[in-house]
Amino acid sequence: MTERTTEQAPAAGDGKLDAALIGADTSLLIVDDDAPFLRRLARAMETRGFSVDIAESVAEGIAKAKTRPPKHAVVDLRLGDGSGLDVIEAIRAKRDDTRIIMLTGYGNIATAVNAVKLGAVDYLAKPADADDIFAALVQRAGERAEPPENPMSADRVRWEHIQRVYEMCERNVSETARRLNMHRRTLQRILAKRAPK
Repeated sequence: MTERTTEQAPAAGDGKLDAALIGADTSLLIVDDDAPFLRRLARAMETRGFSVDIAESVAEGIAKAKTRPPKHAVVDLRLGDGSGLDVIEAIRAKRDDTRIIMLTGYGNIATAVNAVKLGAVDYLAKPADADDIFAALVQRAGERAEPPENPMSADRVRWEHIQRVYEMCERNVSETARRLNMHRRTLQRILAKRAPK
């Protein structure tokens, strides 16, 4: 068995390091309706030392927040039965020291402001990896977050914005084009393409 030298830092996922960063209360509630993503993230957070509880809907998230308000939470913004902002409100009604991270595939400044007003401490765009989420959950007050290794490209940000407006217009191409001040055919070509990286 080899001893760790002082120059070797513990790796992410090292139980001792993670326990020290997380604190005494390791409870974590993850609310997301993307079942494969939810299971992967739950496993990744368990290996980092969290006691994970999961919910796949707003209703289930609110129920779990009321019965066992967590110390940490990761909540998706858009869920099949409503908004993750309702889950944040339910958590805050029961516990004011929860570190809440909002996840979304729809980058939106207004929603980020609402999430922070309701008590979220960070706002990450999907796809966020487990390391980014863990770092946001254990970040201390006043610490600055590291910039992402692979931020979204300008093309991806534009595509996300167009998709968000398209959804808000109930997938009406003409109305979306009007609101974006874009020619209808140009919008149709953009919507027919795959999301840029």
